[in-house]
Parts: sequence; C-alpha cells; structure tokens
Amino acid sequence: MNPSAVQWAGAIIFAVAIIHTFSTKYFEKLAHERPAHAGIWHLLGEVEAVFGFWAMVLVVTMVVLVDTKAATQYLDSRNYTEPMFVFAIMVVAGSRSVLYIARRLVETVAAFSPLPGALAFYVMTLSVVPVLGSFITEPAAMTLAALMLRDRLFAAGVSQKLKYATLGVLFVNVSIGGALTPFAAPPVLMVAAKWNWDLFYMLTHFGWKLALAVCFNAGVTALVFRRELAALRSAPIDTSARIPGPVLCMHLLFLAGIVAFAHHPAVFMGLFLFFMGFASAYPKYQDRLILREGLLVAFFLAGLVVLGGLQQWWLEPLLRSLDADSVYFGATVLTAVTDNAALTYLASQVEGLSEEFKRAVVAGALTGGGLTVIANAPNPAGYAILRGQFEDQAISPLGLFIAALPPTVTAILAFRLL
Repeated sequence: MNPSAVQWAGAIIFAVAIIHTFSTKYFEKLAHERPAHAGIWHLLGEVEAVFGFWAMVLVVTMVVLVDTKAATQYLDSRNYTEPMFVFAIMVVAGSRSVLYIARRLVETVAAFSPLPGALAFYVMTLSVVPVLGSFITEPAAMTLAALMLRDRLFAAGVSQKLKYATLGVLFVNVSIGGALTPFAAPPVLMVAAKWNWDLFYMLTHFGWKLALAVCFNAGVTALVFRRELAALRSAPIDTSARIPGPVLCMHLLFLAGIVAFAHHPAVFMGLFLFFMGFASAYPKYQDRLILREGLLVAFFLAGLVVLGGLQQWWLEPLLRSLDADSVYFGATVLTAVTDNAALTYLASQVEGLSEEFKRAVVAGALTGGGLTVIANAPNPAGYAILRGQFEDQAISPLGLFIAALPPTVTAILAFRLL
C-alpha cells in the first residue's frame, strides 16, 4: 500500500514520542535550569504524559492535513477500554484492604520457604504476585507488587543497583506471569478467542515454561543481592492494617467484579464509582487512594491507543515478512517500541498463520514486555508507583532496559528451548 500523509505523520510522531520517553530526564534538568518555564518542562519530563502529549500533536496534525471531522472520527474509532480498566483496577488493587490481603498471602507462602525473612518476602513478591496476575489481571498484579516492594524494599534505602534489578525482574515477570490463563495478559487476550486458545492450551504451551522462568528470575536476583536483602530489618507489625472482615470482603468483591467485567466499561466503571462511595463511607479503613497515579497511567495508555492506531500500515507487512522462527525475536524487539497487545492484535488480523507462528509471535510479545515502559500495558502502573524511590524521582529508560535484559534472556531460553 502507499501510505497517506496522515499515516506518515503518525509514524514520525510515534517515533518522536518513543525518543521522548528516553529523554525525560533532560526535560527535568531544564525545569531546574530554567525556572521561568518550569511547569512546561516538568510536564514534558513526566513519562506518563509523553504519549498523551504527542497524541494531541497527532490530532492537531490530522486537523491541518485533513479536517476536524476526520480527526474527531479517528478519535471516536479508538477503543479506550484498556486505559479505563487499568485506571479502575489500579485504584482498587492499591487500596489498603487488597494490599493487606496480598501481603498476608505472600507472607503465608514465604513461611514455607527455607529462605530467611526478607529474602523469602522478596522472592515470593517477585514470583507469586506476577503469576497471580493470571487470575486478577496483570495491571492488578503490577500494582500490588509495586506497592509491596515500595513499602518494604525501596523505602528502606537499598542501592540503586538493587532497585533497577528488581524493577527489571518485576516488569519481565509480570509480562510473562499473566499468561497462565487466556484472559489476564493483554497480548494473549487479543488473540485467545480468535485462535481458540483455552485454559488447557495456555497451561500446556506457555504456563509451565513461564512459571519456571518467573521463579528462576526471582531466585537468581535474590541470590545476587542476598547480602543486601538479608540486612533488611523485619517488617514492623502495622496495627492500623487490622481491617474488619466485611470490609475486606467488600474490597475483594469490587476487585473481582471489575476483573470479571473487564471488557464492559459501563459495568466496571459503575462498580468503580460504587467502590469510591464505599471507600468514602469508611475512610478509617483506607489509605490515600492512588487516583493521581491511576489517571496518569490511563492518560499514557490512551495516548498510546491514539498513536498506535496509525502504525498498522508498516507493522503488519513487517510481520508478514517473517517466518515462524524469526517472528519470535522480531516480536520481542518490536514489543520494546510498541505495545505488545497491539502487536499480537495485528498478528490476529493476518489469515493463514501456522500454529507455530501464532505461538512464536505471542511468546515474543510476552518476552519483550519488560524492556521498556511502553512495552506492556501494566508497566506504566509500576513506573508511576516506584519512580519516586529513584534518584531525581525518575527511572532511567536505559537503566530499565539493561536491568530487564537478564530476565528477558531467561524468558527467551524458557520459550525457545523448553
């Protein structure tokens, strides 16, 4: 096909947005050096605002190149269910009650581990919670794990090396850990119904491989940093965390309802509003809800939806040109610069693919989901929660990429050799 001017503009703006995500520290530096315009520099230094900002630029460009009606119709044609869902699930999963239950689950499992306290907590948080994402969805698992690591590990003043290593393992493990089931990981969800992949199929072709990779990543990282982790003091007993059973049950019901109706925004947003009312009615059993973080992540994902909608013209021919062997590594690399769910969705539109090709493209999308912030929908949630614990309250994209490489290699070995 001959791409139109709008498609070329979309591809160029998308490339600029990706470069921008790697340049946010530069804008934060400008905010300190040029205080007269610090507000705009801080805005451009927010990773969560990058894609929303460039989506606005794209819409303005469409108005100039075509007209306002065409730009409006394009925006109306996009599906914003995922950004809304991630916002709702982040806020509910980040509530005190749900976090309390998750901590108790991890502590209970860790009690059966031969590892000492802090090491056991670390390994279980980076293995059990990501796999739990196969049932409560990946965004919820990312939110829970990030909050638990922030409060127990990152806030304890550990080294930057440990912080980045933990972040890399977290992003990779959540990306692959949600593929035990056909409904929790966004890249699997995009193809499961069309390709008739059920629970048994996922368990036999992906599940046992990813479980080994997740445990290996968590265990090896804990082993490398065992001295620093062992030096962490035991978590204090928080008496304020004692919450009545009915309140805990209500939070779990809200969480389960939002997960069950994840594809019906009218339903899960209605449940979310009821949750907000319930939280307001019992404020003494609530901590600050992460509304700001959730809104920023939703803004990020909505911008990605708008920008990603104009990339099919070059992505689909590229996928068609690959064979079953090369598509795995191609998908892994492409996922780092595009959303992995968008990648597998495009693959699902290509007819006549072999079963081996289908598994390869999904496995590649899962494997590369931890390399960058934009690679997997839950990543911005983890970024928003943890970035305040890093120097200058910013996470280096290059640092994340390097930290995610070892666990990504583990995932490659698991999917290609096992």
